[in-house]
Amino acid sequence: MTDAPFPASQDSGANRLLLGLATLGPLGTCCPAPGTFGSLAGALAFLALVEWSHLPTSLILWGFTLLAFLAIPLCSAAERILCKRDPGEIIIDEFVAMPLVFWGVSDTLTSTEGTLEKLTLTCAGFVLFRIFDIWKPLGINRLQTLPKGLGVVVDDLGAAFAAGLCLWIFA
Repeated sequence: MTDAPFPASQDSGANRLLLGLATLGPLGTCCPAPGTFGSLAGALAFLALVEWSHLPTSLILWGFTLLAFLAIPLCSAAERILCKRDPGEIIIDEFVAMPLVFWGVSDTLTSTEGTLEKLTLTCAGFVLFRIFDIWKPLGINRLQTLPKGLGVVVDDLGAAFAAGLCLWIFA
């Protein structure tokens, strides 16, 4: 298995499943800027659910909040398997945190009829999230020092909160 994205010692079925979830399959291991692709996947999943699921936006956001809690032990396991602290290929944290940017503007997303307005708001939220996730201002960088998967996920939640606050102010 020389073409495997992970070393052979990590190739048990359970480890492959955990790593596949934590890296969103090939997005975390094969794409340049994996965090950006994980965030984009989260934004697109959220937008698709808002547009086509007929579920209330608040229910979709609660679902992503639950996924964020579930991502903590998943990220802890992936760190252990990869023997790295917050490796870049783990992108489930960006995927679950990105939609949470829209908590403050969920009514706007629901009441906006035009897809262009929803897309504009989603793009603005995506850009703001990436800015806060990459630069980690306002103490967000200190959240990464929390142990294991908690630090992996919570810094992205901090970035989502800061980006969501900005989006709410400007929207």
